[in-house]
Amino acid sequence: MTVRREVLRWSLLVVAVAVLAVFLVAQRQSVTVSYGRSPSSATLPAEGSAGELSDATVPSVEEMTALVAADPVVRLPGAVARWDEARVRAAIGGDGTRILVAPPGLDEAERKRVKDVQNATVRIVGTEVSGGPYLATPDDLPGWRAQFATGDVTGQVLALLAGLREQPAPADRDDLRWREPTAAELAPVTAALRATGRYVGPGATLPRLPEDDARDAFPGGAWFVVLPAQPYGTPLPAYGPALHRLAPDRPVVVMYGGWIEYHGPGAADFAEVAGVSFYAQYGGRLSRYDYPQLNVLGAYLARVTDVRYAGLFDRPLPYRPFDPLRVALPALPWLFAGCVAGFVVLSIRTVRGAGRSRPGDVGPDGTPARLAGLSALAVELSVLTDARSDPALVRGVGRLRAARYALDDGLPDRHVRGLLADAAAELDRVARDVRMPGYRPDVYLRGRLS
Repeated sequence: MTVRREVLRWSLLVVAVAVLAVFLVAQRQSVTVSYGRSPSSATLPAEGSAGELSDATVPSVEEMTALVAADPVVRLPGAVARWDEARVRAAIGGDGTRILVAPPGLDEAERKRVKDVQNATVRIVGTEVSGGPYLATPDDLPGWRAQFATGDVTGQVLALLAGLREQPAPADRDDLRWREPTAAELAPVTAALRATGRYVGPGATLPRLPEDDARDAFPGGAWFVVLPAQPYGTPLPAYGPALHRLAPDRPVVVMYGGWIEYHGPGAADFAEVAGVSFYAQYGGRLSRYDYPQLNVLGAYLARVTDVRYAGLFDRPLPYRPFDPLRVALPALPWLFAGCVAGFVVLSIRTVRGAGRSRPGDVGPDGTPARLAGLSALAVELSVLTDARSDPALVRGVGRLRAARYALDDGLPDRHVRGLLADAAAELDRVARDVRMPGYRPDVYLRGRLS
């Protein structure tokens, strides 16, 4: 057998072992599904960096304590929280409940002074309601809408009072009322939207749109209506539904104070997801600070982008890079079988060639034939091994390779036979580990070389 054929034969064995290893390792791969990384980066900035701290201040602890002792409800200048007085009064009953209401946007030291007023049963900073060890917050969209659109904290106050008395919390109610905007109200809004894509009502604080966030959230463009917080107890003009009827294919974002809602394509699947995730994360900060509407809108649009890149809202799937392993994996078993078949064929030809050779052309005692037989045995055993028997198979293949090189280099036959004996011992151990007596070297070679 020529050197070229020998190199090919052993190359096939090496490729077969490598393919088998790759295929077995690939079976343990985990599956990860991703819709791509969202380009959004806008969040509500940390305290003191976005103008959310107002100029409002509070008196000293002693002064606030005296005010609360003199009046059951104390509203400090700048306070914005409102509630249903009849319902709260009924819940208080004859108790000596005292309520202290402070403005939003206080820094940490001023909030601590409010908290230190011990004779206040309920303390409200902005629209954050606390008392004793409790903090009452909404947990659904109607609650957040009432809180951030009109400053309504009725539900939180009632829940806090029930908690302080260890009573069941009252059922949530949605008391916010809506009305159709009049033609006079709708005309300037639609005119501004058609001209610039946005309308900022009197009293709103939005100086400009967060252009990058708006482009990421709505690549095809959207209409934005930004209004100040609405008076408590007054029905809100429902601009969203009215504008959606006017332009059904146009995304519409309407902002009432700190409350943002969406109307337009995909609203049934999209609006609730975006609203709940946004206010669940940022509701606490929005309730006690006085964030500019620009920051709130930018953070909301970033959340819209995140939801879109999560695969909702008709977002197309992102590009999936070519994975060579995933494509080639089904072909690996066939490649392995081809390499094994080629190795076996070349090994058989080696054995036959050795049988036809003249005395003196090969080593004594059928050394090349034994080498070929053990090599074929190693190939057949390679498909039966496991983690326990793999080391012995690798050692056996290494001995066979060394024996082949020794035979080609004309080293003493005693050395070659020693290497073959070591290989046979390793392969015998593999056959015993996999419990295949017919693959023990002596039994196997008797059948092939007889």
